[in-house]
Amino acid sequence: MKSSPKSGAIRNTHGVAHIFYDGYWVRYYTPPADTLAAKKQLIDALTRRTFHHTEAGINTPGEKLEEVRGAWEKETDARRKRVNGAMLAGALFNRATDIFTAIVDLEQRGIDIQQDNELMQQCAHCFTEALELSNQVKHHSGEQGVDELWGEPVKVFTMSIEEYYCSRYRKVAQAMREIDRVGEALQQTLCALAFFDGAAGLVADFISIAKQECEIFRNDPDYYCVWPKFVANGEKLLEYMAIIPQQTDAELERHIKRGTRLLRDGKNLITWVANVRVPMPLSADRFFAKCEKYRAATAKMHRHLPK
Repeated sequence: MKSSPKSGAIRNTHGVAHIFYDGYWVRYYTPPADTLAAKKQLIDALTRRTFHHTEAGINTPGEKLEEVRGAWEKETDARRKRVNGAMLAGALFNRATDIFTAIVDLEQRGIDIQQDNELMQQCAHCFTEALELSNQVKHHSGEQGVDELWGEPVKVFTMSIEEYYCSRYRKVAQAMREIDRVGEALQQTLCALAFFDGAAGLVADFISIAKQECEIFRNDPDYYCVWPKFVANGEKLLEYMAIIPQQTDAELERHIKRGTRLLRDGKNLITWVANVRVPMPLSADRFFAKCEKYRAATAKMHRHLPK
């Protein structure tokens, strides 16, 4: 039996480097030199990406930190306090990046800042508190929080860049596994049914390109090929209409239409996971529960199903 590659193994496939983690080969990128300036550039990019994928209204400027903290402390309504907590997390995140920007500016002026410096400690405290509040922040879809995505800029601050890249590859591999699991659930739940004829190929194509979207950097020249395919294949899934046979009774027609909505729910979940590049386990578990419920309903409808 052929043994599995070791974690961290690198190979070239058609001229593209890949690294192996948790059962998946992930596109590999050489990390930049581990300098404060490189860390700042990476933190800035990850911060923009984090706010892009989270709910609106929480990208609070760092200079508003005390004001938004006061609002959070005074709020008593649980739903509103959750939003205030998300806004406070955003302010802490931005305050941390503001401080880190100042640290990098001082370094570039020849002033050495040690890890025990008060500015570094204040920056670390803001990042840590923001991470503690990350469970208050929801994905832009309104689904579960994306704590792991929120924690990525914090990792860059606390790890070497090379260590961060390794942690990213692991998360991408885990996200790929989740994408595969959602695809398998769609295939088992819907694509084996006669009225979803033709959907299996669309699901398989979307799963394949979603995993490529999950692993590729935005500045990779191949991105201009991957992203259009990802969008186009997703549109095909959203446009797919299940086959409703003639003389179908009302109960079966409703069941088929529920299946079409389930197909679109799966497509949306795959899209979210591919974009955030980390697993969304709570959302995935809810989706798998829907699939299980649909399969159970299908099993009870033998008399309605086409022969």
